[in-house]
Amino acid sequence: MLGARDTIPMLVGALPFGIIFGTLAVSSGLSASATLAMSALVFAGSAQFIAVGLIASGASLLVILLTTLIVNLRHLLYSASLLPYVRHLPQRWRVPLAFWLTDESYAVAHRYYLDPGAAPELKHWYFLGSCIAMYSNWFACTLVGVLLGSSLPGMADWGLDFAMVATFIGIVVPLLRTRPMLVAALVAAVVALVAHDLPYQLGLMLSSLAGVVAGILAQRLAAWRTPEVINDAP
Repeated sequence: MLGARDTIPMLVGALPFGIIFGTLAVSSGLSASATLAMSALVFAGSAQFIAVGLIASGASLLVILLTTLIVNLRHLLYSASLLPYVRHLPQRWRVPLAFWLTDESYAVAHRYYLDPGAAPELKHWYFLGSCIAMYSNWFACTLVGVLLGSSLPGMADWGLDFAMVATFIGIVVPLLRTRPMLVAALVAAVVALVAHDLPYQLGLMLSSLAGVVAGILAQRLAAWRTPEVINDAP
């Protein structure tokens, strides 16, 4: 599938990330079955890491649910962006595509939807191929991490998670094409650094909210400064 093929660079970046999650979850007290179930049923890398950290710290269920909810709110924006391209699909298509939607698959699929040379009737198959590739890769890497967790307990400290950071940079940077996008990214980065030491991953939530608010304000300011064009033609 073309979608799976074009997602290969993302798979490489997610590979060590998934393995580290498996080892970290097991070392944090989760059973192997619970760790695998989380990757199979939740399928949200950053939210899974945050949830495991909160579980290990003894956070309440309400804190875990609210934190992971806020972290995953970005998927509402992804869904709104893709809605014009998938609204015509039957529910048996929209439901699995919504569940399998990730940052990586969004970046790959959205670019393909904007390609005027791609066949419109096949674009959802491309989207599906990317999703299945990411899902299979994530679950397989989690399984490897679970199996290696007992023999390599310090694997999370090897620094392999930088591969995922590099992948996200590769996803975000090409999308920063307007001033509001740049403002949102810079504000989120600054807030994330300043609030890094806050408990319960509050720094991540604050940076996400600050970035969204800054981007909206920058967009409105740009629209306000743009002079209206008055058409005097009869």
